[in-house]
Amino acid sequence: MTEPKLVVQNITHSFRHRGQSLTVLKDVNLNLYPDEFACIVGPSGCGKSTLLNIIAGLVKPTSGNILIDGEVAPGPGPDRGMVFQSYTLYPWLTVAENIAFGLKLKQIPKVERQARVAYYLDIIGLTRFANVYPKQLSGGMKQRVAIARALANEPEVLLMDEPFGALDSQTKEQLQEFFHDLWEKTHITVLSITHDVEEAVFLSQRIYIMGHRPGTIRDQLDVTLPPKRVLDIKLTPEFFELKRKVILSLRNTV
Repeated sequence: MTEPKLVVQNITHSFRHRGQSLTVLKDVNLNLYPDEFACIVGPSGCGKSTLLNIIAGLVKPTSGNILIDGEVAPGPGPDRGMVFQSYTLYPWLTVAENIAFGLKLKQIPKVERQARVAYYLDIIGLTRFANVYPKQLSGGMKQRVAIARALANEPEVLLMDEPFGALDSQTKEQLQEFFHDLWEKTHITVLSITHDVEEAVFLSQRIYIMGHRPGTIRDQLDVTLPPKRVLDIKLTPEFFELKRKVILSLRNTV
């Protein structure tokens, strides 16, 4: 059997609030397998973003471990890329320079760096915008650049925090389809959090459902849709049934 790429092992996290200890996550466990796309959905305030920050190494949990390829990940590292809801692009750098930023920090040789940037510019469809600055891009284009920048560093796992949450509904759907195609091309292992049930069903192979007070994994659902997905799949009975199951499970966690 294939070993998990990422293991979230008994994660519990508490913090002090008005002199009392408040537990926001308790005994969270999940596995993410190589080349898998999984989503975490849950009600507002259940600790989804806190969990993702712990997985990224940005927050140290009160107890539990994050394992990458069976090894404990003690803190942030290049094995985990991160895409946020806000685009977090450097406004003084061009599109190509933004994508190359992490590669320069890692001292990747210039020729290899240029080749990798050219590849990801092509794969996100923005080659002719290579020398454009972020302020000249639409929101959807900015998020494509942010995704390309994360992928250019070739992380073991890509973590996404509500990556399309700031976009209008039409642009969001376009980027969902774009990213699913991108995932098929790159075979990257992805864990994304979202409050959008439809997005989770469309993108993922497995959905983890969180409850809160404190936050933990209450349910999981295998998404049995065909591997190749286009937006019209959202109109099928199979899609509606999966969406219904997630919504019912979410209701039971509240």
